[in-house]
Order: sequence, then structure tokens, then C-alpha cells
Amino acid sequence: MKLAVLADLHANLEATLSVHADLVRRGISEVWVLGDLVGKGPRPREVLAWVQQHATRVVQGNWDARVAGASHRPQDLWPRSLLSAAELRYLAELPYGIEETFSRQVWRFVHAGSKGVFHRLYPHSSLHEQVAAFEPNPALGLMEQADALVYADIHEALMLDVEGLPLLNCGSVGNPLDSTLSCYLILDFDDDPEGVGYSAQFVRLPYDRAAEIGAAEASGMPFTREYITELLTGAYQRRRVRGVD
Repeated sequence: MKLAVLADLHANLEATLSVHADLVRRGISEVWVLGDLVGKGPRPREVLAWVQQHATRVVQGNWDARVAGASHRPQDLWPRSLLSAAELRYLAELPYGIEETFSRQVWRFVHAGSKGVFHRLYPHSSLHEQVAAFEPNPALGLMEQADALVYADIHEALMLDVEGLPLLNCGSVGNPLDSTLSCYLILDFDDDPEGVGYSAQFVRLPYDRAAEIGAAEASGMPFTREYITELLTGAYQRRRVRGVD
């Protein structure tokens, strides 16, 4: 079982297509997307269409929830205006998480952690908070005590051992903030029915950044300058409406 885990595409079509080409080259067809398909970038419809065509499983990210109607910031309203009612409904109805058993272990896949789509789990979060992320949360459909957790949201590739439990962040395809290269995760699970082993590989890829910047500049989307700066530097730029703190 070889699984590609993608997240935080953020309407960056050029980065998404670069990852797609790499997946084809590697012959990986099982593709799980851990949210934030839209928001920030200039081409939400195209990236959403790619996900709907190629992803095997998809969970909801915080930006997906916001664009679908959870908040009404300028950066939510602009992509919302480009999407159809059916596309917005798709984003709103995405499941919170996935729990599957691989190599006799329960693996949980979520966007931002196990407490809520807007709750962040950081590498520097307390040990108590990290351990709690593996616990069941039936209110969000997380029914099992997880043996491993894969998530996204912080745009930073990560592999930690939390009291013997793997905690992995798959990084960001369209808006990496630990590099300027796209990142995704490949998980390869032991096919021995008695085994519990797995391997994890982070893949970093360049993409046509100039074309993506050109699309952003031509789009009329809000916070274009911040978006382009993030693509060029890999450093987060706070988005704030001018005159409003």
C-alpha cells in the first residue's frame, strides 16, 4: 500500500500540476488530500477540479470551511464568488478526518488536528496537547484511539515521535512556509500481514513560480502582494484589511 498525502494546495495550480506530474512518474494512484484546496491563490476552480478528478479521499481544511461560508473575510469572498453552488457545497460537506488501519495500526488523517478545523497543532505544542491529538473525538467523527496521526495546516513538513506515536505533517503543495518548494508525503505500508512497519518520504518539487505569480497578478484577487511574497520567500505574510487590526 503506497499512499500520497497532499494538503494546502491553496488554489496554486502550477504547484498542483507539478505534484501531479511527479505522482504519474512514480505510478502512485492512491492520493489523499488533507484540506485547504482553495483560498490564498488565484485559481480555486481549477485546483478544486483537479482534486475532484484525481484524489481518492479528501478532508476539509479551515480555508475550505471559510470559503464555503464559515467566515466572510475579503480573502474568503473572492474565491467564493468564483465557485458554483455545487462546488461550495462540496467544500462544506467534506469530512473532518479519515481513520484507517494499515499494518495493524490505526492511522488518523486530519487537516489541523483532532480538536477542530480552526485549532492548530504545532511542533512546539505541549506534550499533553500532542498526546491528546491521538485520542478519540466522536463529535468530529474520530472514533478510534489513533496509533499514528498525519495532518497539515501549518505548511511545514514534520516527523515527530510523541510518546512512541508517529506525528507527521505532510507539508504544503501550494503555499509552503518552510521552503519555497512544494512538498508532499509518501507513506508506504508493510504488506506483511504480521508486520507493523511503514516508511515515510517527503518529496520537494519546484514548479513554474513565474506562471503562478502571473496568474495571481492578473486575477484581481485580494492580498496579491502577500501571496507572491510567500511564494518567493516561504515566509508567512499576515493578511489584514488596511485600516482594520
